[in-house]
Amino acid sequence: MLKFLSLSSGSCGNCYFLSDGKSGLLIDAGVTVRRLKKTLMEHGLDTDSFQAVLVTHDHLDHIRHLGSYCKHLGKPVYATAVLHEALSHHTFTQTHIASYRRILPAVPVRVRLRDDVPEEDLPLVSHFVVPHDATQTVGYFIEWSSVSFFLMTDAGRVTDEAIEYARKADTVVIESNYDPGMLIGGPYPHDLKMRICQGNGHLSNDECASAIRRFWHPGLKNLFLCHLSENNNTPSLAFASAAEALRSISVDGRLTAKDITNLQTLPRTHASQMFTL
Repeated sequence: MLKFLSLSSGSCGNCYFLSDGKSGLLIDAGVTVRRLKKTLMEHGLDTDSFQAVLVTHDHLDHIRHLGSYCKHLGKPVYATAVLHEALSHHTFTQTHIASYRRILPAVPVRVRLRDDVPEEDLPLVSHFVVPHDATQTVGYFIEWSSVSFFLMTDAGRVTDEAIEYARKADTVVIESNYDPGMLIGGPYPHDLKMRICQGNGHLSNDECASAIRRFWHPGLKNLFLCHLSENNNTPSLAFASAAEALRSISVDGRLTAKDITNLQTLPRTHASQMFTL
């Protein structure tokens, strides 16, 4: 059994917490140490509740406070060699990242969070590269405590590799960033609109819905929509689009995928509830 908490999910900051009750992981570091401590405390936890940080990419809303996490919390930072090279030169991380650098290999790896935990009880972490206009952007597939957890945020399109991982997951966290009509009709400059929607920026509600139709399987228990745009989307639009995709999948003539899978949108600016996966 795993617990999952989104501390923030959007351009204002991204940070996610996973725990089996004994050990924990953070994915991304887009909230302040103070806010991190406060949110964890509200659930009876503290910064000893996690032992490592995974990084998806080097955009500020995902790593703005990673240097502070290293300096004040002393947590190892797991990322690819490409990402660590970028972080070693980034203004917000270069001073503190070197001592906490842990390279993720191309193959799945057991991340050792505690010395007293048997090898088979450690999270098995796989990563996959997705298109996004950062130095490198990865999604994660984590097998831990009988849960298969998939997270993909900030992706210009959904790759076949991502679909294959999502098809094996019982919990999926996937970006549903913008409504195409709101984006094109909105106030953003033309260049920014094109950056978002032309395959190297973010996933639209429609693209997310299309991906759901491709990866959904009867074992998918939880589906969380993340990184919703403040200006180009609403939670109700994102939810409706994903819900329609789920309802379009017939299971046995009576039920649809929507009857089987728990669908949630994650808040942009504040923490979600603590979910049991």
